[in-house]
Formats: sequence, structure tokens, C-alpha cells
Amino acid sequence: MCPAFSTGTPSPTSLDHIPVLLTEVIEALAPKDGGVYLDGTFGAGGYTTAILETAPCVAWCIDRDPEALQRGEALAARFPDRVNFVQGRFGDMAELLSARGITGVDGVALDLGVSSMQIEDRARGFSFLRDGPLDMRMEKSGRSAADVVNTLSEKELADIIFTYGEERHARRVARAIVEARSDRPFSRTLHLADVIRARVRRSQDGIDPATRTFQALRIYVNDELGELERGLIGAEKLLRPGGILAVVAFHSLEDRIVKTFLKARSGAAIRPSRHTPASLGAAPATATFTPLTRRPIDASEAEIARNPRARSARLRVAARTDAPMLTAVVGGAA
Repeated sequence: MCPAFSTGTPSPTSLDHIPVLLTEVIEALAPKDGGVYLDGTFGAGGYTTAILETAPCVAWCIDRDPEALQRGEALAARFPDRVNFVQGRFGDMAELLSARGITGVDGVALDLGVSSMQIEDRARGFSFLRDGPLDMRMEKSGRSAADVVNTLSEKELADIIFTYGEERHARRVARAIVEARSDRPFSRTLHLADVIRARVRRSQDGIDPATRTFQALRIYVNDELGELERGLIGAEKLLRPGGILAVVAFHSLEDRIVKTFLKARSGAAIRPSRHTPASLGAAPATATFTPLTRRPIDASEAEIARNPRARSARLRVAARTDAPMLTAVVGGAA
């Protein structure tokens, strides 16, 4: 028996997590009876819960973190036969769903970056405020942050910290890391944070000196920007005509990629940038998306007061047209 459906503001979630811009994302997706929706970054299931509460539809959930999908058991029990889980990367969404017989969806939601649960779990090694293993791997496999800081050259580290952390003191931080690891290889988060703090002063806005370097390492270890590029093209392939793409980004590198993609796919001219991948900057002959947000949607002051993480959130929304995507563009991004 299906639960009652609400036409008002969706409840946050039954799980211990506060999804950012939840009301705005659900209003953009506008779940409909019989629709199929993809939550490409399941996390704690906030968006999925609200989607399923809003209409008698079906949700598919992807997450690369095995712990995230384990949290979905209660949701599956609450919405039997209406929610499906797939472990994997949202950049592979089209292939993952196609393998399960799903070739089209009515909406795709992406909440980018690291989740609050991952940050708060010191064993995952994402936080510079809690001591834990210097890991940062969302999938718990592959090269860890410790592997990166202990093996890469000073120049390679500086490039990573500057490019993905936008840290103007990147060379200074990289030099400090290389000097410190010669005496004691890095294995703990606070060791790395303390080395950075010893070389970089706290900024006037109060941001911890380790913030940008930790962000850079996390993005690099998990190939987050490459994943986003592949995910946007996957959504272009998977969305049906009229389907909605809703993306919540938390820093300028992510938001710039989304903005560039939607400009290109709507036929708008793209100004060249060192952050613009060639595969995303090529506009199709016919627009494949119609942007529905002229400017990104920010969180309200009330939401920021409830959830400080929402302060940096930016939501962009677009509708899929009926124009076919270019095979050459997909291949170029693979």
C-alpha cells in the first residue's frame, strides 16, 4: 500500500541528515505519478525520501560509498518495490541503469561533494578537525590521501593544491609536506593539518588554513571533477524529453563545470577557460538542455541558520529537450 503523498514542503528525511536546498530541488524535479527518478548521490537518502513522498513514482539511487547504500535498508522497507539501489559512480549512471533495463528517467538529482556523514566519521579521514587515518576515499579502494602526500613530488602536490583547492600558498604547503614527510610519513589527518597550519596563517575570514588543501586532496583522490563531467553527459543521455536535471554544487570549481555544460548544451557561446574540458565546451547543433535557472539558486538565510553547510550551496536546474545528443561528444568525455 502506497503512503499518502504530500503537495506541500517535503519532510527533511527520516534519516539523520539535513539535505541542502531540499524544497527547491523537489520543486524543480516536480515528481509525477509513474515517473522514474535518479538520485545520483544517495548519501543519507534525503532527496530520494522526498521524491517518493511527493508522488507514487519509482526512484533509483546510486552511490559510490558502500556505507551510504547500507543506510537505504529502512527506506526500501518503507517504500517496497519503489526504490532501487546501485553501488557505483554517478558518472556511469547511463550504463549502470541500462544494465538493469532502465534507458530513460524523468529527473536526475546530484548533490555534489562529500556528505556530512563522511566528514563527521573520523575513520574516513575527510576532516582536518578530527584525528583519523588520512584516507578520503569515498569507495574505500584505490589510492588514499596518505599515498598522495607521501609519494608525489613537490611540484605535483603544488599543482593539485592550487588547481583543486585554489590555494594561493600551494607551493609553500607542498614544500612543507615534502619536508615533513622525510622525517615522518603522513598517516593521520591532524598531522597533515598541523603541518599546514604551521606554514599558512588563518585568513581574516576565519577559514582554517588546512581547508583548501584538504579539499584539493579529496577532489583529486576521488576524481570528483572528472566524475561530474561524466555525470552531466550521462544525465544528457538518460533524461527523457522534458526530464529535469538538478545539480547542487558547493564550490566554484563544481559550479563552473555545471554552468559551462548547461551554457554549451543550450547553444550559448562559451568563453574559453582553463577549467573547461573540451568535451563539455562543445555545443551540439541543436540545444539538448533548456536552463530553468538564469542564476544559481542559493539557500535562504533561514536554511543557513539551520544548516551552515548550505551557505555555499548553488542549485542549477535545466530541462532536457528532445534533441539527440552527439555521439562524438560522449566519446570525447569517456
